[in-house]
Amino acid sequence: MAKDGVEAMEKPQDIVPDVMLVDIEMPRMDGLDLTRNVRADRRITAVPIIIITSRIAKKHYKHAKKIGASAFLGKPFQEDELLAQIAGIIEARPSG
Repeated sequence: MAKDGVEAMEKPQDIVPDVMLVDIEMPRMDGLDLTRNVRADRRITAVPIIIITSRIAKKHYKHAKKIGASAFLGKPFQEDELLAQIAGIIEARPSG
């Protein structure tokens, strides 16, 4: 858990997460900037990122995908849909 994007970038120094759940609207560093920073960081570039946001216009979805989001869910979302997204991402991961 991180309270904002800056803290989220600091967390992987200790542990590399299996997946990141990111809101576009966060203080100090929004979810789009966080996604760009994760993708630019060699150590964590492969961590899947699921964007969860109230900004559900097609332009937000396209932009999130363009910068490297693995999945995109609009708010409100169904918990089973989120769990299915996470399971699919983890199952698709190369083993080893």
